[in-house]
Order: sequence, then structure tokens, then C-alpha cells
Amino acid sequence: MNDAVLNSQQAIHSREQDLIVAVQGGQRELFYELVRPYERRVYAAALAILHNEHDAEDAAQEAMLKAIANIGQFRAEARFSTWLIQITVNEALMRRRRERTVVMEGIDGHRSGPGEEGSEYAPREFADWREIPSEALERKEVRQHLAKALASLDRKYREVFVLRDMEHLNIQETAGALGISVASVKTRLLRARLMLRDLLAAGWEQGWFSRLPFEKGTKPW
Repeated sequence: MNDAVLNSQQAIHSREQDLIVAVQGGQRELFYELVRPYERRVYAAALAILHNEHDAEDAAQEAMLKAIANIGQFRAEARFSTWLIQITVNEALMRRRRERTVVMEGIDGHRSGPGEEGSEYAPREFADWREIPSEALERKEVRQHLAKALASLDRKYREVFVLRDMEHLNIQETAGALGISVASVKTRLLRARLMLRDLLAAGWEQGWFSRLPFEKGTKPW
């Protein structure tokens, strides 16, 4: 990381800290400026859990209201973005629990099948599997296929993948947000990655990533 990038990141962090102090001090009109960089992440986190655009928008808006109402409780032990995402996850999970009291999803609220933690999942075998180049993710077609593949995962795997690999919460934060064990986070995340790999593998056969440089070890998460 060069000095210019480092200085820019430090400036952004310093500005965020100043905004937090100002909002906590009563300057609520600055709250939108504080949360604006995280709007899309908040919505994505809610959508991963609720799987409905309208509900995700409502949950995201409610999370923002709760964040400003409780901004005085924020402490610097965690990143502000992590705190905001956790509020969003909690709001989305509460909404989902309320929905379950009205419409039961089967008997226990989730589907059974090949992706269950207690069952065997057999990843496909590939003679030449490569990680998805980061440049490929800039292409609209690839993003669409990734979004479609992610949406097809069982909810519990999608939630862990989004929070851990897209929202960059650590293992403990993800476990706390979802109310599951660290071991479950690790298991679900591994299976989510394997299932996404299998779902996206056809892209190599169809040439989605042709003529793109391959960077060994680069991941879409």
C-alpha cells in the first residue's frame, strides 16, 4: 500500500471519527453524512437475510433510525461499519422471526436437502478450477451470475457468506450477529463457497472470464 492510499484512508477514518463525535454531541444533521458510505452495504445485508427487496429497504431504513437513536452507545471497540451492519442484521432477523409467526416455512423454518450441515455435500470435481479474477467482477454479466448463484443458496449459507465475505465481519462478529456458534460459521461459510464455486464453474466453459488476466489467489470475497 503506497503512502497516498494510506494517507487517504487515514483521512477518511479521521473524518468518520469526527462525525461520530459530532453526532453523539447532538449534531444529528450530520448523521446521513456519517452513514452514506455504508448505505449499499446495509441494504445488501438486509437483503441477504430477508430475500425480498421491499422488506430489505424497510429493514435498512429502520436500522438507520435505530442507529441514530442509539449512536450514544457506540464505542470505538468495533468499527462503526460493523456496528451498523450488526444493527441491520438484528433488525432483519427480527422481521424474519415475525414473519414466521404468520407464515410457517415448513416445520422448522428452513429447507432440508443436500446443503444441510448434518448431511454430506459433495463438491464437483474440476480438472482446472481457478479462483474468480477480481477484474471479472467488474463485468455486469459476472455480477449478475454471482448474484443469481448467491440467491439460490439456502438462506443460512447465504447469510454467512454475505456477512463474512462481503460485509467483512470477522468470524466472531458473524457468529454473534446470527446467534450461531463459531464452528457453525466456519462450516456454513466453507459450504457456501464450495456451492458457489460449483454454480459458477460453468462460466469458464461459457467464456465469461475469457481474455481476463488471472491473479492467483484472488477471490471475489
